[in-house]
Amino acid sequence: MVTRTSLLGVVARTFVASFLLALAVVVIYPLLWMVLNGFKTNSELFGNPFALPLQLTWDNYVKAWNRGVSSYLVTSVLVTVTATIATVFISAWAAYGLTRMQIPFSRTVLALILGGLMLAPAVALIPLVKMFQALGLYNTFWALLILYVAFRIPFTTFLIRAYMVDLPLEIDEAAAVDGAGKARAFWSIILPMCKPILVSSVILNILFTWNEYLFAMVFTSGGDLQTLPIGLTNLMSKHGTEYPVVFAGMTIAAVPVILLFFLTQRYFVRGLADGVGK
Repeated sequence: MVTRTSLLGVVARTFVASFLLALAVVVIYPLLWMVLNGFKTNSELFGNPFALPLQLTWDNYVKAWNRGVSSYLVTSVLVTVTATIATVFISAWAAYGLTRMQIPFSRTVLALILGGLMLAPAVALIPLVKMFQALGLYNTFWALLILYVAFRIPFTTFLIRAYMVDLPLEIDEAAAVDGAGKARAFWSIILPMCKPILVSSVILNILFTWNEYLFAMVFTSGGDLQTLPIGLTNLMSKHGTEYPVVFAGMTIAAVPVILLFFLTQRYFVRGLADGVGK
């Protein structure tokens, strides 16, 4: 005989499974729709945008690649990798100093760093443009690098500090007894122990930098410096846009981030759960 408790358990599991299935459809369908529309022609797309393509050819993907997506991809990879590495290691150093060392006014320093979370990029846009023009950095690779690093350090420091604060201090004491200095302890002991939150921080910074539009639009004007979000808009033409080519370019831009997330999702979830959840 089925008890009331077991029946409620079955209903609850069925509800959760249905909810997760519906959520998967909501997330996956737009991506699949984008990919498939990259194989269509303009007439197919406007005739029936939700139908399957009549034939699977890579012409639109080749066109998107040859119309600048290849150079935009290289620029995005260069900016994203450089900014992510700089942001994560600067933030890790800051988190190490705030959690493992006795420094004067540490609470004030922490408040100033986290105060950066409240600064909206759009508010500082005009002063930043004038400052970078005066420094001769406007429309350069360094402009994007400095902006991405500066605006991501507060949040990244917050994440890594939340993880480091629960690491036992006995580790530092043991390292000091063995003759390791602060720098050696940081590189050889603390950083390896923080691998999950470092991976989470890397992924979050990659997602931000890869998809960032405002700074890339305002602070760059040359084709060699434009990242993928800006470059994809160049595929739009006033005299007639080949939308399947645009969808193909969007698919090319999305593939690296999707692959990265699936390869590192175990560390990503673990790092956020162990860090922010503490």
